[in-house]
Amino acid sequence: MLRQQDVGHRIVVRRIVGIREGRPQFSDALGELVELSETHLTLATAQGPLRVPVAQVHRAKRVPPTRRPTAAAVVALERAADEAWPAPTRGRLGDWLLRSAEGWTGRANSALPIGDPDRPLAAAVDAVERWYAELGQPALINTPLPLAAPVGAELDSRGWGTRPPTLVQTAPLPLLASTPATGQADGWASAVVELTTAPSDEWLAIAAGRKGGLPDAARHVLTAVDQVRFAHVYADKALVAVGRGTVTGQGRWLGLSLIEVVPAARRQGLARRVIHELVSWGASSGATHAFLQVEQRNAAAVALYQRLGLVTHHTYLTRVASN
Repeated sequence: MLRQQDVGHRIVVRRIVGIREGRPQFSDALGELVELSETHLTLATAQGPLRVPVAQVHRAKRVPPTRRPTAAAVVALERAADEAWPAPTRGRLGDWLLRSAEGWTGRANSALPIGDPDRPLAAAVDAVERWYAELGQPALINTPLPLAAPVGAELDSRGWGTRPPTLVQTAPLPLLASTPATGQADGWASAVVELTTAPSDEWLAIAAGRKGGLPDAARHVLTAVDQVRFAHVYADKALVAVGRGTVTGQGRWLGLSLIEVVPAARRQGLARRVIHELVSWGASSGATHAFLQVEQRNAAAVALYQRLGLVTHHTYLTRVASN
């Protein structure tokens, strides 16, 4: 059977889907294991997320990867993502990054364990725990998989918890740029998309609503990037959709974040328009690829990004120190 060390790897699962004439009927599923608990496992498949109760699993095993990104590619993308979401308080353990932003978002308040921490793994985790304890914050570690699987195994042995898996998705900019930005209902056809170098107060209010507040450190995370644009979509002079784009990773990567549409304006194609405008800006700035990070359980967003041509590059788990 599977173990926590298999999270982040490609697996095949044979599951029981019914009984016919007293015999079990089976179906096979292939995908990346993004979550494993005592009651269920979750795969990221080509058709979307698949959640399988453990009681229905007849057999499951790891299989060889196909077109898995190299460790160097994962490291480069994680570094670009860190540049795009810069925590104001930072430290280092060798190559590992330590980040804090007054508790605003897991990404800006977690250690990134890629590279050599210049000490044994157990001592490195001890140092992470001390660093966050001195700040009065819970210790968090983001573990890109399978690159950081050894770190995950160490955290498992210490009883660290796990937040829902996050998919790091990518696409070449020409693919995203070729996706039409139309399709919204007639009532929203006149919505205006504006890109600015700083967020408006209304933009920040929408971001605060999504992220549960906006401390001073959050403004640093949002704005302290050399190349950044904030998308504002107005309809009848009201702000109805927002988004944020950054260019990092030596100019290669357009990072998409905080794509949000107010409830009354959803399902009108506005998120697609925001992405289209940010992609156009990113391409004009020299970026060649886009990335975004989305929780695997956010089925609506995952489906939208899949339709746009984004695919999962790798996953990460945010691990939380036990009390």
